[in-house]
Amino acid sequence: MGDDAPGQHELELPFPELRSDLPLLPARMINEYCYCPRLAYLEWVQGEWDDSADTVQGRWVHRRVDKPGGKLPPAEQSKGKTGDDDEAEKIHARSIELSSNRLGLIARMDLIEGAGSTVTPVDYKRGKRPHVNRGVYNPERVQLCVQGLILAEHGYTCTEGIIYYAASRERVRVAFDDELHALTKQTIDGLRFVATGGRVPAPLEDSPKCPRCSLVGICLPDETAFFRGADIAPRPLAVGLDTRLPLYVQAWHAKVSKSGEQLQVFIDDKKVQEARLIDVSQLALFGNVYVTTPAMQELMRRNIPISWHSFGGWLMGHTVGTGHKNIELRRAQFRAADDQAFCLRLAKTLVEAKIRNARTLLRRNWKSADGAPPALLEDLNGDVRRAQKAADLSALLGVEGSAAARYFGEFANLIKPPADAPVPSFDFHKRNRRPPTDPINALLSYAYALLTRTWTNTLSAVGFDPYLGFYHQPRYGRPALSLDMMEPFRPLIADSAVIQAINNGEVRPTDFIQAAGSVSLHPDGRKRFIATFERRLSQEVTHPLLGYRLSYRRLLEVQARLFARHLLGELDHFPQFTPR
Repeated sequence: MGDDAPGQHELELPFPELRSDLPLLPARMINEYCYCPRLAYLEWVQGEWDDSADTVQGRWVHRRVDKPGGKLPPAEQSKGKTGDDDEAEKIHARSIELSSNRLGLIARMDLIEGAGSTVTPVDYKRGKRPHVNRGVYNPERVQLCVQGLILAEHGYTCTEGIIYYAASRERVRVAFDDELHALTKQTIDGLRFVATGGRVPAPLEDSPKCPRCSLVGICLPDETAFFRGADIAPRPLAVGLDTRLPLYVQAWHAKVSKSGEQLQVFIDDKKVQEARLIDVSQLALFGNVYVTTPAMQELMRRNIPISWHSFGGWLMGHTVGTGHKNIELRRAQFRAADDQAFCLRLAKTLVEAKIRNARTLLRRNWKSADGAPPALLEDLNGDVRRAQKAADLSALLGVEGSAAARYFGEFANLIKPPADAPVPSFDFHKRNRRPPTDPINALLSYAYALLTRTWTNTLSAVGFDPYLGFYHQPRYGRPALSLDMMEPFRPLIADSAVIQAINNGEVRPTDFIQAAGSVSLHPDGRKRFIATFERRLSQEVTHPLLGYRLSYRRLLEVQARLFARHLLGELDHFPQFTPR
């Protein structure tokens, strides 16, 4: 094209006619798409949601307008009558939901004011009026215009809307002019194209919108950009502190019931414990424990999982509500699980990270003044190199087994014998299980069971199927993906909790029961070890790559979401956590 040729004009490409099987687009999602396409996709297509201080405050502001009130008469009754007519019926209706199948839109309107057939939607916002050119940001203008389009579709005359800012108590009028109608239509079509395209939009780059977004801990914009090679320093996750903790119930024949906003634990019809539902992150049951139907329904409604264990700690099942809606992630998981080359690449990184973290644990916790022998550390480095060169999963299993034997062969050097007990009380020579034959092996098995439960809950919350793994092959009733993901964290969380519990005297030799050649924890010792394990999960650590601090509990979720980004094609590798 020559220099004097006319410029190419943008050709408007409307979205195809809406099929009957597609859901109606909510006005709020169109607002989200205008604000950030990735945010709208995560919420609308993948079913993600998380609260922030802003969303909680927004619900508080809406507590009044969300209560239906007033009446919105059909437009046909007042056709031709306007607000200037004395006989026109005055309209003041709250929390009205209207939809249009022709437009494919639905909206819940905070307030509709008007008279006769002329109406004005009023949308409530929690903050102050922004000092921008039109007095309102584009996402709010578009959301309000969608409400106007739906009202017009129902026969009303609607030429403007109002945004009410609760913090400054100001009303700002928004005219539904041609420019806003064009922007709204473009936004609606954009969301539909993205939703049906099945590919999550790229995250915003170093945007000021991200830190206060409620989905920043799910979207991981800075982390995704960093691992894709961007020259940025990821900002610390600006997410609220989650103070909820698991509720463990292990008493024989205990019952868990619901009373108001609390869970209550009974033993032999005597109430022994209660916990507020807002303080419970999950319910972990060990042995023969009964949960009432109202309690189970409320836990499912609040997305609080229940994990069912044998009395000895083996994970038997996992109860959640309807499950995560992110079918895209599970489809990607199942496709990747059928790719043997992918399974081997992933398994190599998991085993390599596990060996590196085991080496770090030995180096940090060796009780001798001379520290861990350099030859041992170099041998573990050799195991890492052999894992990187493994030709198949069988060879990798052999490398992992060799490294585990080397690691557990020196594990006793990390244990400080109790001062008030003979040295053999926590004697340890090698790893054994099913059943464990000494106290340390009993603690290790129990810690791995707790870590498996933690990973199963985390993976389910992110949208994975915990039972389809890549390194651990699927077996009936075995959460293979949980076992995969926990491999690098066995030394850092489970083994470290065992060392801490013994060396700090939190678990004593008298806390174990020996029977028929097996050793298990007494219920009282189990309670104290659970406290140690949960404290370890709450401990903060500096991420060696991202550079900010976060708890191990939050770290597990971040790792699960980074793995999801890898499966969905946003990251070309799955970054492992290997502290120095």
